[in-house]
Amino acid sequence: MPDLLSLPDFVARMRRLTSPIVDASGVQTFLDGHLIEPASIEPYLHYTAGRYTRHLVFKNAAVEILVLCWARGSRAPIHGHEGELCWARVERGRLRFTGYREHSRSPLRLSPVGHPLDGGPGHVDGPADIHAVETIGDDAVSLHVYVKPYEECDIYDLAQGVVQRVRLSYDSVPEHPVAP
Repeated sequence: MPDLLSLPDFVARMRRLTSPIVDASGVQTFLDGHLIEPASIEPYLHYTAGRYTRHLVFKNAAVEILVLCWARGSRAPIHGHEGELCWARVERGRLRFTGYREHSRSPLRLSPVGHPLDGGPGHVDGPADIHAVETIGDDAVSLHVYVKPYEECDIYDLAQGVVQRVRLSYDSVPEHPVAP
């Protein structure tokens, strides 16, 4: 059974795994073996009907940690992570992760990588490159770890055949970020 950590302890361990150099296999092993105490996430649980919300927990030059709240029926479109490493772990509920490979942008051509993966609490997706995420059933919560944070990402719109660069934002930023 995975170990339970408070969110500040989780952030402290993640900081050690990402600075001064990134230990990608260590991040994966850590995410597989350590869960966050449910009470530690409670302050970040804010839902908006019909969409997911992004809540900043911690950010420095090496790592960004977010809690995403997925209202029933919400989804993240196919998007890229700009060559950086991204892990998402389901904390509550169920999410479906679908990975993609880009073949060309003109014309836009993507193909699924493997089969969609459905995951419940403890499921780790990543490190992701291009993927889409959607809820399965009721509300869900996921914890995201971005190594080498970025401010913008590409959204792939297959229906229109275009890739659009979008600026990322937060739905909440704590007054006093987690700082162990």
